[in-house]
This record gives sequence, C-alpha cells and structure tokens, in this order.
Amino acid sequence: MIYDVIIIGAGSMGMATGYYLAKAGKNVLMIDALNPPHEEGSHHGETRIIRFAYGEGASYVPFVKRAGELWRELEALSTESLFLQTGVVNVGEPSHSFIKNVKASAELYDLALEQYSADKAMKKWPGLFVPENFVACYEPTAGVLRVEACIHAYKKLAMEAGAALHTNEKVQSIQAGSIVKVQTENNIYESKQLIVTAGAWITELLQTMGIPIPVTPTRKTFAWFEADEQLYGENVFPAYCFELEDSTYYGFPSIDGVGLKLGRHDGGEVINPNDPLRPFDEQDSIDLLNFIQQFMPQHGALNYGKTCKYSMTPDEDFIIDFLPEHQNIIVAAGFSGHGFKFSSAVGEVLTELILNGQSKQDLSLFKIDRFNK
Repeated sequence: MIYDVIIIGAGSMGMATGYYLAKAGKNVLMIDALNPPHEEGSHHGETRIIRFAYGEGASYVPFVKRAGELWRELEALSTESLFLQTGVVNVGEPSHSFIKNVKASAELYDLALEQYSADKAMKKWPGLFVPENFVACYEPTAGVLRVEACIHAYKKLAMEAGAALHTNEKVQSIQAGSIVKVQTENNIYESKQLIVTAGAWITELLQTMGIPIPVTPTRKTFAWFEADEQLYGENVFPAYCFELEDSTYYGFPSIDGVGLKLGRHDGGEVINPNDPLRPFDEQDSIDLLNFIQQFMPQHGALNYGKTCKYSMTPDEDFIIDFLPEHQNIIVAAGFSGHGFKFSSAVGEVLTELILNGQSKQDLSLFKIDRFNK
C-alpha cells in the first residue's frame, strides 16, 4: 500500500496532524518508536503552560491564539478537561526583553494583561515573593494544558477518523523520492508525502538522508514541591514564568493537589536521545530549591523530580517547512521547550501544507533555510 501521508513521530505534533489529515480524507500512517503518550519524548510531565501575550515575540501571537481556539474545540469533542484557566503571571525586571515582549504583544493584539508592582503582586498572591525592582504581568485568560489528556484525545479522534498508528516501531531511515520510503526494523512503508515530527530524534533521522538540521537534544529537569493549597492551589495561584538576570524558570500551581511544579527553561545538558536520561539528582534539586526558596518561600518539601528532553534550535524558534530538496517532505522540529501549547495549531498548519502547499499562518519565522544565511 502507498499511503497519502506518513507521519514519523506521533507525539503532540504528530498526533494532532494525524487527526486533521485523516479528517480531511487522507490515508495516513503515524509511526512512533514508543506508544504515545510516553515519557521518552518532550510531552510528558502532566502539564504545560499556554500563554498568549508572548514573551518570545509578538509574531507568535496569531499562531498561539489559533492554538487556543483549537484546544477549546478538542476539549468540546473529547468531553474531558484539557485546559485549566489558572492565569499566567510573568515576573521580571521591566527592562527585560521577555517582559517588554509580553507587554508589547498584549498591546498589539488587544490581549487581557494586568500589570502589578512587586508590592501589589505579593498582596494578590501571598505565596509569592517579588523583588522590589520587578514587575508582574498577569494574563487572566491564559493557563494550563493537561498534556497526556490532550494527546489521548487527538489519538482517539485520529483513529476514529481512519488514521493508522504503528507504535513501538522505530524508523531507521528515510529514502526520498516521488514516493518516499520509510524503513523500520521489520517493514518498509511508502507514501506520496512525509511529515517528520520526531522531536529529539529529528537530527539522526534526517542524517539518513544526508541532510543536516541544527536541532540539539537537551536534558531538562522539573520537580514538585509540597504546597499549602490555600496559597498555591490551582484556584488561587497562577502558572508562572520568571525571567531572572541569568536564568529562566517556569511552573504551575498545585493542580489536583499534587504540589507546586517548577522547572528551569534555560541551560541543560546536551544528550544523545537514544541514551537513558541521567535520573533527577541532588544537583538538579539544589538548583530548583535555590529558586523556590527565594520566590515561593512558603513551599513545602521536595516531593520528587523528573527529567525530559528539549529539542533546541540555535535561535529557539521552531522549524516548520518543506525540505528544500524534497518538496513532498515536511519537517516540524526544534520546538525548544515552548512548543507544546502550539501543537494543536501545528497539526492544522501541517495539514494545510499537505493539502494546499501553504498555510493561513505566517510561517516565515520557521523557515529551515534561515540557518544557512
């Protein structure tokens, strides 16, 4: 059988794409080395932030607004709770580019954004410490996505729409051509078009075609801390992003009573995605404890920590583009630790590229050839 489209990597981006393509009538095969949702990709850890006043730049706002609409649609179709409107507070010095971008994008796109001095922020959220020279920009319409539930929902809809899913089948190589051949350990699959959404494995997969791509797999850590629900529960405390002089942290209120969640966005350790991740250790906990003791001083003990993978591009912007040499192959990669919130809209965009050769979204920021200039 020759499929219309094969998708390599059925995590957040791939599963959403599989649904939208199957819904559009395409004969789709999704292949994953594991069985999504799983803990070896970039999508585990229960929750992700979705924010619209975007510190990474206003050019992302139309894309993430569309993602928000599609998450709401998915929630209605799945009849499960996928989005929690906890609000998101961005904290940092007013001169910091991230905070400036949050304010600028909110103004440009008329997004709800409340701005607080340090003193007023601490009165609003008594569990929070904000240095005197910092400001807090609170986005009440933003919040938290339940990651595994989102992927399960797209998985169910994709299968119901007729998409095929082959799990625990690692792709070994790709052979380009008018008909693309995808080699796994036991099979060769053929398709007219190919989408590669393989996360941390994108670099090694494209190397089988002799195509370099600047995506670096990186080990990251996050942890949960015991929390007073009256201070840090999901009904009273927002998700948060802190931009410090030399580091960036993010986290979540205590959702379903599991405790405050905290992770560090910058830094990390370059890894081979095929090697087991070094487990969360004492050094990881020290880093997170240093932050939380300063900024959420009424937290409880560290419950447990986990590790995950980021797939980083040099500029931390995504790659969503046709391969220049192969116009029937699309790559969506390098989501650099801020991509999950977009995955609903990425699925729609990739479907538009397959169907029409172009998307309604402006994808100029995500061109693959920007690294060659």
